[in-house]
Amino acid sequence: MEIMQVTGSIICTQRVEGLLHWNLRTLRNAKGKLAVAVDPVGASPGNWVFTASGSAARFACGVPDTQTDLTIGGIIDFWEPDG
Repeated sequence: MEIMQVTGSIICTQRVEGLLHWNLRTLRNAKGKLAVAVDPVGASPGNWVFTASGSAARFACGVPDTQTDLTIGGIIDFWEPDG
């Protein structure tokens, strides 16, 4: 798992069947790297979230057939980063 910040949404009108109807979000990690994640929890830009990656990401969204390797597992309500 990794803590990341939501930076925006991605709109795709053409998708492979394995992505169903999922909302897609752009995320930024602590080093500034951007990633795209499936969002089953409804995160908004600016939210801090924790993610599941790899094969665990498919199970985190509740539909193991989903073709993803990064899923938002939850929105962080309170967090005090180190440093």
